[in-house]
Amino acid sequence: MEEKEMTTVEPVEETAAAEEAAPVEAAPVEAAPAEEAAPASAPAPAAAPKKPLKRMQRRKVCTFCVEKVAFIDYKDINKLKKFITEKGKILPRRMTGVCSEHQRHLSEAVKKARIMALLPFKGE
Repeated sequence: MEEKEMTTVEPVEETAAAEEAAPVEAAPVEAAPAEEAAPASAPAPAAAPKKPLKRMQRRKVCTFCVEKVAFIDYKDINKLKKFITEKGKILPRRMTGVCSEHQRHLSEAVKKARIMALLPFKGE
């Protein structure tokens, strides 16, 4: 008798599970036509992240070329201080905007000023 009761209980649970599964199966069927209506090549409006607009930076111009300086004087400390950091490092071209020729002359002038003790080797 116990076997009969077990067999009768199991089908009842399966039918209850089948009834719960039926609405779940119906939901994706309804969503499928909405997806088909949208063209496959067009991305969803919310899915595409917006890229930040890049501003065109103005190109830096060599100050020595503008002033038509033929020789960078190592004794002109005020001008040289604009091209070194607080720690005493020489700033690169990409930060100062100096052309390659004047960057070479500038680094020589800073090194000469350091040797003459006009500029510190290390920052203060």
